[in-house]
Parts: sequence; structure tokens; C-alpha cells
Amino acid sequence: MTQEISSVDRPRVGPSFLPVQERLKTWKEFTTLPPEQVLREQAGRCIDCGIPYCHAIGCPVENLIPEWNLLVESGDWQEAFTRLDATNNLPEITGRICPAPCEAACTLAVNTDAVTIEQIELAIIERAWASGWVVPLPPEHESGRSVAVVGSGPAGIAAAQQLRRARHRVTLLERSPQLGGLLRYGIPDFKLEKSVIDRRLEQLAAEGVEFRAGVAVGEDLPADELLGQFDAVLLALGAGQPRDLPVPGRELGGIHFAMDFLVPANRFMAGEIDANGVISAEGKSVLVIGGGDTGSDCVGTANRLGASSVRQIEILAKPQEWTEPGNPNWPYWPNILRSSSSHKEGCERDWSLTARSFSGEDGHVREAELVQVEWKPAANGGPSRPEEVQGSAFSVEADLVLLAMGFVHVEHSKLVKDLGLELDGRGNIACADYATSVPSVYTAGDAHTGATLVVTAIHHGREAAAAIDEFLSH
Repeated sequence: MTQEISSVDRPRVGPSFLPVQERLKTWKEFTTLPPEQVLREQAGRCIDCGIPYCHAIGCPVENLIPEWNLLVESGDWQEAFTRLDATNNLPEITGRICPAPCEAACTLAVNTDAVTIEQIELAIIERAWASGWVVPLPPEHESGRSVAVVGSGPAGIAAAQQLRRARHRVTLLERSPQLGGLLRYGIPDFKLEKSVIDRRLEQLAAEGVEFRAGVAVGEDLPADELLGQFDAVLLALGAGQPRDLPVPGRELGGIHFAMDFLVPANRFMAGEIDANGVISAEGKSVLVIGGGDTGSDCVGTANRLGASSVRQIEILAKPQEWTEPGNPNWPYWPNILRSSSSHKEGCERDWSLTARSFSGEDGHVREAELVQVEWKPAANGGPSRPEEVQGSAFSVEADLVLLAMGFVHVEHSKLVKDLGLELDGRGNIACADYATSVPSVYTAGDAHTGATLVVTAIHHGREAAAAIDEFLSH
């Protein structure tokens, strides 16, 4: 007699991917979710764990993960969507690009493979869109109050929708030609096709959110006029100031910030510019400096643009390679080696390296001098700092260098300066309960936290919207 396998003991089954050589020929998404029955079985791996650490510790928006897992297992997809929609304005985004800290906190991850929470989230929302369950929810009455949301990334979109549903007149302003912020212009199409953003924006428009794209607030719309036209302002500007690498040769041509490389590629794919506006990687030896998600996006984009080779370096030490089931740092995020789909498409990776200098000819970079570093504790007990290892320097060919070392703080733009906003010690917009130092002006997302996760930005957008609603209600 065959013994039926328990739900918990079922092996983890994730999505499938197009083969590397096929997906490198296209800019489209290449991930396929498992069949419905498999998804239901995977949702059934979620256990009655008493304390759902996935919800309580892992998920910034506090998704009701155990609830919608149970509903998916039973086949009630519509009710699962209702629970998902209650906490997350953009599950179709987080279901694609979130690193899934919820899975790191999954109780199964104590000693085995976590529930496939992210793919179940994506399956729920995609079924909801296909079934017509995602509908506009315009308010029945108007509050008579108005809010400007400056910046249309995840924090701005989430806040605009929440504020509109709270009956306020909302105007979403964006300096780029189209709305979406770095969701549209910073993340490549092979990770996030832009039709995914467009259909959500169509819902916001149907709910009555007014869009104004191509408006540089602070310049096209001066700060004093902004304050005069709206009862409240939310600054969801992102952390747009990239970290630079001030070493000899930095001024050479062919050395670019990551976003100066990624944004034109996305604009070309959207038909906003022609191929002449794209930084070419064809036939080039590409060096990506920075080991995070942005660096990974540069790797995938460079390969699709025909790079002859791609090398990515990271100043931090190589994380431990973890092949055992479970999370070694449960329920918190583990520092283990991760390889993205872009890395698997062709990339040489190195750690504990930094660029000491660049050299070239005819004003263009041709070579990078790299040096190994060792992290040592500061003498005063402060955080460890990198020190060069004597005799470890070597040179590599580099026709195109992409600086993907993260962002230091919000851009100190004319708007930020003209508003007279107080900044914190890191250069971000200072705030208390999302209220800035300027009356009626609030902030959300990376502009006040520094660069962080999309799901965290959504959470802050929702919380800032609640704070503004309370302000406007008095």
C-alpha cells in the first residue's frame, strides 16, 4: 500500500526558467509558474506554526501569508486575493522582484526548504488580474482636501492609492516621461515587463488619481507653488544619489553610474529613445563594481547588449556558501552566497576586491587596476574597514565600467533645498512619523530611509498615507 506524502514533507518546487541561450535573445520575462495543482500543494506546505514569523518578522507590509496559503491550498483563489490585496498595493511587483525575506523567516526554514511564498503571491495576483477581480475602488465621497505625491516609485504609487481611497484628491507627479520611477526605468524588462506597471496605473487612474508626468517638481513647479496648490505634500523621491568611486582615472570615458547605463536601455525598450541613446556594451569587456541587485541588473543587461565578457566585483568578503536546507540565521535574513538569474547567464564574480585606479587611451577606459582588501576592526571599536592587501594588485581589461555601489541618500535637489527640509546625519530627509520639518510636507520610502527593498518602500508609502490622512482630518 502506497503511503501518501504529507504536505509538509513535499519537496519545494519553484518556477521554471527559459534556457540561458533562449532568454538572452529577448528582453521579456522568462519565468514560468508551476501548474495550479503544484501551486496548491506548495501552499499546503505552510504549517500551523503558532507564530507566523513570515508575517511578523519577514514581511514589511505584514502580508497575511498563512491565511492566503490555506485558501490557495483549498482552491479559493478569490478569497486569497482579498487577503493579499488588504496589505499590499503592488503584489505583482513584490511577487517578481522581492528577495523574499518572508521565506527566510518561514518556520519550515528552521531545518528544511521554506514555503515558496513569493511564487504563490505572484500566482494569486496574476490569477486575480486574469479573472477580473482587480477593479478600481473610487471613493463614494470627496474629502475636499488635496495631496501632491512627488515621485511615482513603489512608495509613491502605494501612498497615492491609499490617499485616494481615503477620499482625498491626489495628484501623482513624476519628472520622467512616464510614471513608475525606478520600477520602470531602473529595473530591466526581463525582470519586470512594464505592462505590469501600466495595468496598475490604469486602476489608479480609474480611481481618480491624477497623473502629471514630465514635471520636475522644484523647477517646472516651484516649491512655493507646490505648497500653495495642495493641502499636503508627500515626497517619495527615492535615494537617487549614487555612491561614487573617486580614484585616479575616474574621469575617463566609459565609466558610468549603473543607472546611467540601465535607464537608457529601459527607455530604448519602451520606444522613448533610439539605439543611439543607449550606452553600448557590444563586444566590450564589462566590469561591474558592486555586488547587489543593481549590479546584477547591469550584468543581465550587458549580456543582452552583446558584451564579450562580464566581470562583477564586490568589496565585501564572499558570503558563506550554503547548500544545506533551512536558514542558518533563522528567522532573520542570512548572509549566504546568492546567485541571480543574471549571474547564471554569464559572469565572472570576485569578492574582497576594489578598484584602485583606471587607465586608458584617447580619453576612454581600457583597464582597471584591482586590489584585494581585508576587513579589519577599527582601532576605536567602530565598524570594520577594508585595508588593501600588500602585493595583491592586478589589472584587468575593462572597456566599460559600471559603478553599482548603491545610493548614499536622496538627491539634494532644488526642491529639497527650496523647501528648506532638515536632513539627517546620512543626508536623507529627516522626519518623525513621516512628517518632515516643514509643515504639511511628508516623506516616504528611500528618501528618508536610504536605499532599501521595494516591499519596505510600499510599507512606508502606506504608513505615510495614513499619517497624512490623519493630518488632513483635523
